[in-house]
Amino acid sequence: MYQEEKPWAPHDLVGCRYRRVQQARHPLTPPSEASQARAQRLVDARAEVFALLPTAPAKGDRRRLVRVDARGDWFATVEALASGANLITDAVLDGHDSGKYWEVHVDVLVRRDDGTYLPVIVNNHRVARPDARKKAQVLHTQRLGLGVPLQVGAKLRRHAADTYAAAMASRALERLGFSCPQAALIGQNRELAYLVDATAIQHSLDSALNAPTPTKAHRVKECASCRFWPFCEEELQTRDDISLMLPGGRSQIYLEEGISSVQQLIDANLGRPSRLAQAWREGVPVLSKVERTHHPRRDVEIDVDVEAYLDQGAYLWGTFDGEQYRPFVTWEGLDDEAEAANFAQFWTWLMGRREAAEGSFGVFCYSAHGENHWLQFSARRFHGKYPGVPSPEEVAAFIASDEWIDVFQQVSAQLEGPFGLGLKVVAPVAGYHWKDDIDGEESVNLYRAGAREVLLDYNADDCKATAAVRRWLDAGAPGVPRM
Repeated sequence: MYQEEKPWAPHDLVGCRYRRVQQARHPLTPPSEASQARAQRLVDARAEVFALLPTAPAKGDRRRLVRVDARGDWFATVEALASGANLITDAVLDGHDSGKYWEVHVDVLVRRDDGTYLPVIVNNHRVARPDARKKAQVLHTQRLGLGVPLQVGAKLRRHAADTYAAAMASRALERLGFSCPQAALIGQNRELAYLVDATAIQHSLDSALNAPTPTKAHRVKECASCRFWPFCEEELQTRDDISLMLPGGRSQIYLEEGISSVQQLIDANLGRPSRLAQAWREGVPVLSKVERTHHPRRDVEIDVDVEAYLDQGAYLWGTFDGEQYRPFVTWEGLDDEAEAANFAQFWTWLMGRREAAEGSFGVFCYSAHGENHWLQFSARRFHGKYPGVPSPEEVAAFIASDEWIDVFQQVSAQLEGPFGLGLKVVAPVAGYHWKDDIDGEESVNLYRAGAREVLLDYNADDCKATAAVRRWLDAGAPGVPRM
């Protein structure tokens, strides 16, 4: 076992690497609430998987099944490997590459018939989607250590941190003499472990380990929930760093030109970018690109917003007709009859309003990507299995019609903003304010906590805020300065 003060973990190789610098400087800074909630969700996911693992062979199966819990200890993991245990849970492996000592938590190590071990990583992502055109191998969680892989029609979805964890585990096992050519990922479907080629992902791990550690802060998306953001923000403000306004890779083109501060961007007189930088400096959230804004209106108008729990299913379709907020919601299990029935009720009601409309009819949402996904995905999963669920063709025709209108597209075509043009940015300018300050990740935690009334209020606010924005846009976006 290698000795070093702070080993690298798979998540250290993803996103902001300056975290490690700040962690060394501020070791007593507690985790943020968001990261604690994510950690707890992962703990719960592992518990679900561990509860599914076999504890004994099936009746009539004479093979032995020895299951050992390593309890997050490297020595216990190595001893369990040496003993030939069939299943080793809560294992820890390590290694040293490119001058970096690393350590990886492996949720399950599964002994194969040839004496090698398959590392299994548990996460809260959807690691695969059904796709008849693709092929993937799976093992049933309840048969790990006993069953053989099955081939299914599915397309794997890769997440960098999980890929690095699988690659690290395979590399450590190889050095211990127990490696197999595959690793496995268990995502939101806890019952299936999807096999991946462990040899093919080693190059990605090497590239990540060889990447340099930053010497200064640079704002990225994950800063919003990082425990070290107050320290980084102070550092960035001292430099008037351009990433305060243009986070992530958006500032790269200007950095390459020697423009590293907001003031430098303002002084460069580059037209639109400099004007946006000035607006950012002055705290002006929205600017107009047109002489007078407008938005399509209909005689009957319905604003819609969907709430989903991770990738598992959509539990709430909220609607607002200008007078009444009407939620279609299920608090029962997802990806089953309850979700299908709720979706069918929503669709039937919406199409009923469409048929009964006297005059023109329109359904509006803000940034339709999520709604489009869940409309189409729900139709594919449930049509023909449960009554009232539309066919994928019906849903596709509706989405393509002029009765389905993406408000964000109208906003982005006519407005600019140094803070983005999300609903939470634009709606307050239009005079609408939320009852509670909740974001998408917090809504996941609220769903887990059973905070139903808070979620309904949050969804209602999203629907009403969408209505407020489009009406304000149609009124000419009063109070918004021109670019």
